[in-house]
Amino acid sequence: MTSKLTFISLSIVGVISLALLLSFSPFNHRTKTVSAEPDLPDAFMEGVVAVILDKQGKPKMKISAPKMLYFSKDDQTHLTLPQLTIYRKSPQPWYVTSKSAIATNGIEVVRFQDDVMIQHGADRNTPATVIKTTTLLVQPNQQLAETSDPITLTQPNVVIKGIGMQADMNNGDIKLLSEARGEYVPS
Repeated sequence: MTSKLTFISLSIVGVISLALLLSFSPFNHRTKTVSAEPDLPDAFMEGVVAVILDKQGKPKMKISAPKMLYFSKDDQTHLTLPQLTIYRKSPQPWYVTSKSAIATNGIEVVRFQDDVMIQHGADRNTPATVIKTTTLLVQPNQQLAETSDPITLTQPNVVIKGIGMQADMNNGDIKLLSEARGEYVPS
């Protein structure tokens, strides 16, 4: 399993390196002007699973998607059905899923779109939480997430709806920005 993850991680790095190398190629300008379809991706992968480790060699985050398209022109990676796992100090990681996402500058910023769901299991400091929205901007390295769209936050016996949210996924703090209304739902 470890060798398979290493191979996949090295494959992703190889594809991105190749895309970057091609973007600095002396033939790049001529290819762009001759190309009849300038909106085609520079690279693509299927069955992508990448695990990013911290300095101690422990998983920091994992991103997977059945399909990935890389566009060097905008330094964007388009992901289909992405699944982002953010590991934190707590034993329960955060999971972010959606129908699609666009990552820029590597994975510094990932914009999830369409049926976005954020969830994590209960731990000693926070209850199990599920948040649903239409778009979500995630900064995986800083473990921050935000949206200005309507959200529905569900925890045991509570459903809260609001407009906009900021979340610090490392410590579990969730701030609803406006029009927050809660409802007690007995189990």
